[in-house]
Amino acid sequence: MRDLGEAREFYGGLLGCPEGRSSDRWVDFDFHGHQIVAHLVDEAGDEVSHSEVDGQAVPVRHFGLILHPEQWHRLAAQVAGRVDFVIEPGVRFEGTPGEQWTMFFTDPSGNALEFKAFADEAMVFAPFETPRS
Repeated sequence: MRDLGEAREFYGGLLGCPEGRSSDRWVDFDFHGHQIVAHLVDEAGDEVSHSEVDGQAVPVRHFGLILHPEQWHRLAAQVAGRVDFVIEPGVRFEGTPGEQWTMFFTDPSGNALEFKAFADEAMVFAPFETPRS
């Protein structure tokens, strides 16, 4: 992270993640029951690469969180108009066993975050053939 104050506003304020332990160089957040840590860095690379998934350019370096569908829809409404989406909220692999709602946006330091919810939670790690774009 380039600024821990921005991290606190984004993760704690906008996303509602309670803050845990911290120091002058890092902050722990409760990221929906998972720990995400914002470390202050003096320099970060600007390289951003993408991979095509279901016809969309997905940031290769990203962190993903799986939510229940109702949590996902609530979060999508909560951040609408307050973040710049890399990938707008929508359905991916519609009509397949891996059908899922997904959205991507970045934190203030440019770290890509993916939030998804599956129509069938049993498919989270199950192999299935993805449609070709």
